[in-house]
Amino acid sequence: MSWKRDTVNDLLEVINNGETLAVIDIHGVPADSMIGMRNNLRSNMKIRVAKKRLMRIAWEQAGKDLSVLEELFDGAIQPALVSTGDYNSFEVFSELKKTEAGRAAKPGDVASEDIIVEKQDTGMPPGPIVGELNTVGIPAKIMGGSVHIQKRHVALKAGEVFEGDLGMLLGQIGIKPIVTGLRLCGTYEDGVVFSPSTLDIDYEQFEQDLIGMAAGGFNLACNITWFTSQTMPTLLAKASREALAVALEAAIATAETLPHLIGRAHRSAIGIAGSLDSSALDDELVAMLGAAASAATQAAAVVESASDAPAEAEEEEEEEEEGGFAGLGDLFG
Repeated sequence: MSWKRDTVNDLLEVINNGETLAVIDIHGVPADSMIGMRNNLRSNMKIRVAKKRLMRIAWEQAGKDLSVLEELFDGAIQPALVSTGDYNSFEVFSELKKTEAGRAAKPGDVASEDIIVEKQDTGMPPGPIVGELNTVGIPAKIMGGSVHIQKRHVALKAGEVFEGDLGMLLGQIGIKPIVTGLRLCGTYEDGVVFSPSTLDIDYEQFEQDLIGMAAGGFNLACNITWFTSQTMPTLLAKASREALAVALEAAIATAETLPHLIGRAHRSAIGIAGSLDSSALDDELVAMLGAAASAATQAAAVVESASDAPAEAEEEEEEEEEGGFAGLGDLFG
């Protein structure tokens, strides 16, 4: 049929004009939503919906390995072929992820994970919803003018099928567990097939991991003295500090060490002078010792006043009271 040949030709054009190829599953996506999603992606991606058999024909005509396409088909119920020259595989995954949205479950839908209803105030006004929730096993009660879920409840386990009004009632309390969107089955780029699990990256955590690894590598390079343009400033600064410490220990006089050596000698001299009798000191040393003692006393006073201010205030009050009683005693002789 001519429409089949036209479809194969369209698919062949899609395959040949894209550096990154992908298969997506559009099963369960409403038609109106699908139109909007395709319009949003049209500028960077080409999407062609077709039967698997026609896709296989076009894939082979493009000279590509059919086993690769079969791998991309894995899990696809209603496949569509995607190609792009603007995005790599990771960017394709990110863009398609944006199309996902939750909807209320319908009878026959399968829970992909445990459906848990937390204890909460739903904010819903009293009404028949209370009885309906209890009918499907969700413990609900009217409290404070609104419907409350009394305790945490597992409404459905992963793999179980929604039946009756359960999905609709969950939707009314804000639980929409069925994710719809253009679900990526896999991509093919530069001869490599990427699965969605490989492409699903937490970029914030990845960035933190890179920062941590870079810091670890830098520390290792510095510890083993590995000379690079990045480590040289740190290694030179470390060597400078260590050289200064050795020179000070050996009392080697240089322009850099003299201020430290003189300061150390000065402190030692003051310490020795402080242990001598005042008669053995000249006026300059006495003045220096007095200044040092005054500075030490002021520092101690500041620390003491900061830590013991309440206690001193109480002592002052007691002294004032004692002074008052002494004055009365003197008055009465």
